[in-house]
Formats: sequence, C-alpha cells, structure tokens
Amino acid sequence: MKELIRTTNPVRLSFLTALLADAGIEALLLDTHTSVMQGSLDILPQRLMVSNDDLGAARALLVEAGEVPADHDWK
Repeated sequence: MKELIRTTNPVRLSFLTALLADAGIEALLLDTHTSVMQGSLDILPQRLMVSNDDLGAARALLVEAGEVPADHDWK
C-alpha cells in the first residue's frame, strides 16, 4: 500500500474515495480513529492509501480530476 494523499478535510477524502471507486480503484482510509479522537482541531490528517499496482492510475486520475497539479511532487 502506498499513500496517495494526506488531508484533514473529510469532504475531500469522501470525494476522492468515491472518485477512485468509480474508476475501479480500491482505496483504504487510515488514521480515521485518531483523527476523530482529536476532535475538531484538524491537526491530525487522514491518509488515503491505494495498492502499489493501482498507484500510477490513481495519481493520474487525481491529476485529471484537477485534485492535484500535474507537476505535483509525489513523495
């Protein structure tokens, strides 16, 4: 599994998860419980993960959807 994106925005995470699902890419959301426990401070981001095999397609999809710039520095 590789990290696709990290954010504290639950709406964006929901949208990206649905976007990936529509493309047939299974995503896993990590750190949900930690994020909920910290309350509304928005200091602990959640991570959206995809399989190594789907990483290239998922990144391309996020660029195509305008969610990340084409020159984004993927870590």
